[in-house]
Amino acid sequence: MDIASWWNLLSPLEKIHWGIALPATIIFVIQLIITLTAGGDTDMDGAGDHDGDFSGDHGDGMHIFSVKSILAFLMFYGWGGLAAIEKGMHVWWGVSGISLALGIIMMLFTAWIFFMLLKLQSSGTMNIQNAVGKEAEVYLTIPAKKSGNGKIQIVIQGGYKTLDAVTEESEDIKTGSFVEVIEVVNGILIVRRKR
Repeated sequence: MDIASWWNLLSPLEKIHWGIALPATIIFVIQLIITLTAGGDTDMDGAGDHDGDFSGDHGDGMHIFSVKSILAFLMFYGWGGLAAIEKGMHVWWGVSGISLALGIIMMLFTAWIFFMLLKLQSSGTMNIQNAVGKEAEVYLTIPAKKSGNGKIQIVIQGGYKTLDAVTEESEDIKTGSFVEVIEVVNGILIVRRKR
């Protein structure tokens, strides 16, 4: 039996549930793969970490109405309805009730799962001001009297970073020298020789 024949044998209620379950499942799986491979930074709605929140709250709270949770609702609404139809349940109480209940439970569960995953992620945002007062090693020579940028290697927020640096000193600070960060101006570190 081909797909067209199978589709024509379905009741209108089965067609509705298949039409909801199948696309929602495919999109949900694609979203899940993208989220897992991109570290959660990519979302098909283009909203990034905000995950298409319709709640108006862009804080760190759990967002029930996100793209992923709505897809989970549609997916389980469709599959739950098909299971209820297969068991011969009454259309309104069985099919609709089971579909809605499963959809709502999975929407809440998905929102909770992604909320917990986001809580586990550490912020990748580096605060360059945390470099002030720290020691660093010169990676590329820093020209004297702010006449050009050099580079330093420094540990900030537990990570090893290579950043641009300038100095007000009268002599170049050569590669391999140790410096201290005294200030940050427009994202550039101002350094002096370590005393």
